[in-house]
Amino acid sequence: MSTVELTKDNFDEVVSGNDFVLIDFWASWCAPCRAFGPVFQGASERHPDLVFAKVDTEAQPELAAAFEIQSIPTLMIVRDRIAVFAQPGALPEESLEDVLKQARALDMDEVRKSVAEAAPGT
Repeated sequence: MSTVELTKDNFDEVVSGNDFVLIDFWASWCAPCRAFGPVFQGASERHPDLVFAKVDTEAQPELAAAFEIQSIPTLMIVRDRIAVFAQPGALPEESLEDVLKQARALDMDEVRKSVAEAAPGT
Protein backbone atom coordinates (compact mmCIF):
# COMPACT_ATOMS: atom_id res chain seq x y z
CA MET A 1 0.00 0.00 0.00
CA SER A 2 1.24 3.47 -0.72
CA THR A 3 1.56 6.09 1.96
CA VAL A 4 -0.83 9.01 2.34
CA GLU A 5 0.49 12.56 2.43
CA LEU A 6 -0.96 14.36 5.43
CA THR A 7 -1.61 18.08 5.30
CA LYS A 8 -3.38 20.48 7.62
CA ASP A 9 -6.37 20.16 5.26
CA ASN A 10 -6.75 16.35 5.38
CA PHE A 11 -5.17 15.46 8.73
CA ASP A 12 -8.37 15.33 10.80
CA GLU A 13 -10.23 13.40 8.09
CA VAL A 14 -7.50 10.74 7.76
CA VAL A 15 -6.89 10.32 11.49
CA SER A 16 -10.58 10.40 12.46
CA GLY A 17 -11.60 8.14 9.60
CA ASN A 18 -9.16 5.32 10.40
CA ASP A 19 -8.65 3.20 13.51
CA PHE A 20 -4.86 2.80 13.19
CA VAL A 21 -2.61 5.39 11.58
CA LEU A 22 1.19 5.49 11.54
CA ILE A 23 2.58 8.95 10.89
CA ASP A 24 6.14 9.67 9.76
CA PHE A 25 7.15 13.30 10.36
CA TRP A 26 10.03 13.93 7.95
CA ALA A 27 11.79 16.41 5.65
CA SER A 28 13.56 15.89 2.33
CA TRP A 29 16.84 17.42 3.57
CA CYS A 30 17.03 15.01 6.53
CA ALA A 31 19.38 12.06 5.87
CA PRO A 32 17.93 9.85 8.67
CA CYS A 33 14.45 10.59 7.27
CA ARG A 34 15.53 9.44 3.81
CA ALA A 35 17.06 6.30 5.34
CA PHE A 36 13.84 5.54 7.27
CA GLY A 37 11.62 6.12 4.21
CA PRO A 38 12.15 2.65 2.65
CA VAL A 39 11.65 0.96 6.05
CA PHE A 40 8.34 2.82 6.48
CA GLN A 41 7.30 2.03 2.89
CA GLY A 42 8.18 -1.65 3.34
CA ALA A 43 6.08 -1.85 6.50
CA SER A 44 3.16 -0.25 4.64
CA GLU A 45 3.34 -3.07 2.10
CA ARG A 46 3.46 -5.75 4.82
CA HIS A 47 0.54 -4.21 6.75
CA PRO A 48 -2.07 -3.17 4.16
CA ASP A 49 -4.77 -3.05 6.86
CA LEU A 50 -3.11 -0.01 8.48
CA VAL A 51 -2.85 3.56 7.22
CA PHE A 52 0.71 4.80 6.71
CA ALA A 53 0.96 8.57 6.40
CA LYS A 54 3.75 11.08 6.02
CA VAL A 55 3.95 14.71 7.14
CA ASP A 56 6.54 16.81 5.34
CA THR A 57 7.51 19.12 8.19
CA GLU A 58 8.83 21.73 5.74
CA ALA A 59 5.53 21.89 3.82
CA GLN A 60 3.33 21.45 6.92
CA PRO A 61 4.99 23.45 9.73
CA GLU A 62 1.61 23.90 11.46
CA LEU A 63 1.23 20.14 11.93
CA ALA A 64 4.81 19.77 13.13
CA ALA A 65 4.22 22.58 15.64
CA ALA A 66 0.86 21.19 16.76
CA PHE A 67 2.54 17.88 17.69
CA GLU A 68 5.62 19.62 19.12
CA ILE A 69 7.93 17.76 16.76
CA GLN A 70 11.45 18.65 17.89
CA SER A 71 13.42 16.05 15.96
CA ILE A 72 12.89 14.21 12.69
CA PRO A 73 12.14 11.62 11.72
CA THR A 74 9.49 11.13 14.38
CA LEU A 75 7.13 8.18 14.22
CA MET A 76 3.70 8.52 15.78
CA ILE A 77 0.98 5.89 16.04
CA VAL A 78 -2.63 6.96 16.50
CA ARG A 79 -5.24 4.35 17.42
CA ASP A 80 -8.87 5.31 17.78
CA ARG A 81 -7.84 8.99 17.65
CA ILE A 82 -5.44 8.56 20.61
CA ALA A 83 -1.67 8.92 20.14
CA VAL A 84 -0.33 5.69 21.64
CA PHE A 85 3.30 6.03 20.48
CA ALA A 86 5.61 8.86 19.50
CA GLN A 87 9.36 8.58 19.21
CA PRO A 88 12.01 10.46 17.29
CA GLY A 89 14.68 8.60 15.37
CA ALA A 90 14.87 6.27 12.41
CA LEU A 91 13.85 2.78 13.49
CA PRO A 92 15.32 -0.32 11.87
CA GLU A 93 12.81 -2.70 10.30
CA GLU A 94 12.82 -5.14 13.24
CA SER A 95 12.14 -2.37 15.75
CA LEU A 96 9.32 -0.93 13.65
CA GLU A 97 7.72 -4.37 13.41
CA ASP A 98 8.01 -4.76 17.20
CA VAL A 99 6.40 -1.36 17.79
CA LEU A 100 3.58 -2.29 15.41
CA LYS A 101 3.05 -5.60 17.21
CA GLN A 102 2.87 -3.83 20.58
CA ALA A 103 0.50 -1.15 19.26
CA ARG A 104 -1.79 -3.80 17.75
CA ALA A 105 -1.85 -5.64 21.10
CA LEU A 106 -2.98 -2.63 23.11
CA ASP A 107 -6.31 -2.95 24.89
CA MET A 108 -7.86 0.29 23.67
CA ASP A 109 -10.59 0.16 26.34
CA GLU A 110 -7.81 0.29 28.95
CA VAL A 111 -6.05 3.08 27.04
CA ARG A 112 -9.25 5.14 26.88
CA LYS A 113 -9.80 4.53 30.60
CA SER A 114 -6.26 5.71 31.39
CA VAL A 115 -6.69 8.80 29.24
CA ALA A 116 -10.00 9.63 30.95
CA GLU A 117 -8.45 9.16 34.42
CA ALA A 118 -5.53 11.43 33.51
CA ALA A 119 -7.82 14.16 32.17
CA PRO A 120 -8.23 17.21 34.41
CA GLY A 121 -11.41 17.21 36.46
CA THR A 122 -11.83 13.43 36.61
